[in-house]
Amino acid sequence: MASGLLALMVAALFTGAAFYVNFAEQPARLTLDDRALLTEWKPSYLRGFAMQAPLAMIGFILGMIAWWQASHPAFLIGAIAMIAPWPWTIFGIKPTNDALLAITPDNAGPESRALIVKWGGLHAVRTVLGAIGSLAFLWACLEQ
Repeated sequence: MASGLLALMVAALFTGAAFYVNFAEQPARLTLDDRALLTEWKPSYLRGFAMQAPLAMIGFILGMIAWWQASHPAFLIGAIAMIAPWPWTIFGIKPTNDALLAITPDNAGPESRALIVKWGGLHAVRTVLGAIGSLAFLWACLEQ
C-alpha cells in the first residue's frame, strides 16, 4: 500500500530530523557562549520548524489515508502520533520559543541559556512522538 509506505517514510524523516536536533545539534550549540548560543538557536529553530511542521502534517494525512484504505489500527495510531507535535508545539513549546525569540543577542545570558536547555527537553517529546508514529506505521506496513 503506497500511502502506508509513504507515511512511514515521512515519519522516519521527521523522526530523524528531530533526533538529530536532540542528539547532535543541541549538545553542540550548548558548547557556545551565551550570545552565540542564542544567535545560533534562532535561525536554526525557524528552519527546523519550516521543515518539521509540514512533515508532521503530511505524515498525518498519509497515515489517515492508509488507515481509511486498510483499516489497520496502527495507521491511525501513527497518524495521531504524527499530528501530536502540532498541539505540543503550540501549547507546550511555544511559550519557551516566544521568550527566546524576544531576547536580543545583546541580552543573552544565563536566562536565555536555561531556556534553550529547557527547549531541548521539550523538543525531545517531538522526537518520541515521531518515533511512535514511525513504529506504528512500520507495524501496519509489515502486516499488509
